[in-house]
Amino acid sequence: MHNRKLASGRPSGTDGSDYSFRMVVDSRYQLVAKGKKRLSLHFITEAALLIIGAIFAYFPGIEADTLNTVAYSSVFVSVVSLIIGNIGRRRSRSGLLRFYAIVSSIAMLPLIASLAKKHLLLKAIQDSKLWSAGKYDVNDLSHFQIGKFLFKF
Repeated sequence: MHNRKLASGRPSGTDGSDYSFRMVVDSRYQLVAKGKKRLSLHFITEAALLIIGAIFAYFPGIEADTLNTVAYSSVFVSVVSLIIGNIGRRRSRSGLLRFYAIVSSIAMLPLIASLAKKHLLLKAIQDSKLWSAGKYDVNDLSHFQIGKFLFKF
């Protein structure tokens, strides 16, 4: 069989409506692909910030002998939710992405509070004379925490 051309320029066997349908589907796929790429960049950024948070949880704070279990468990829960969110992103599962968003946001609050308590951030914020108190500069950690908090919302 050969495809003969009609006067309108379309090959036989099609009425032309499938072309416009394909264009609508194509733009939807592009939107989904762009959203997945943005979400992937968000996951990479959050993973980097979690690594920084884990490093600060490891640093000795006020009490050098105590282990910061709240921060470690919060980082662990955030990493697990990040893995679940990445699976949801790859498979386009909105339920997994919703779970990631809720659990990750909830897990960040104890991490930030624990690190703030351990590294004298609350005292440094209240008393401006302590902007570089203790072993480590508290300016860097407070910027990290504020940035992470704003990044989530």
